Amino acid sequence: MKITGGCHCGAVSYVVATDNLPPSYACHCLDCQTTSGSAFGLHALLPEDALQITGELSDYRYEGAHPASHHRLCAHCHTRIYNTTSAAPGMLVLRAGTLHNSAAIKPIAHIWVKRRQPWLQLAEGTPSWPESPTPEAFAQALQARPV
Repeated sequence: MKITGGCHCGAVSYVVATDNLPPSYACHCLDCQTTSGSAFGLHALLPEDALQITGELSDYRYEGAHPASHHRLCAHCHTRIYNTTSAAPGMLVLRAGTLHNSAAIKPIAHIWVKRRQPWLQLAEGTPSWPESPTPEAFAQALQARPV
């Protein structure tokens, strides 16, 4: 299966070098709510070399109270495509909503649920943490995803 995605205007497209949809998680922190303009950010964690991008990207860096991150966006429509973060060296955080097959994404974990919108109900049994989990706990949740 070829996994592809891109920005809103079509100027940026990408191919994910993997056979399956990547494991995705929802982050409910205030930064993700603000930058997504929604109740949470939906992210897929990938190795840095797993994304082949075509098109012009712009970038910005965020070094606030949370781990530092470097965001890449379409240079034309400013759709956020992915970011890297000091919290996950060697990995990139793909915006799962930019996948062409995003309807098939099902979050396998939720982080920063202490900031979750009160009207949002999480699926029972899905791993969740009030803030960021330990790297070990998060890796375990990502590896336990259903096939």
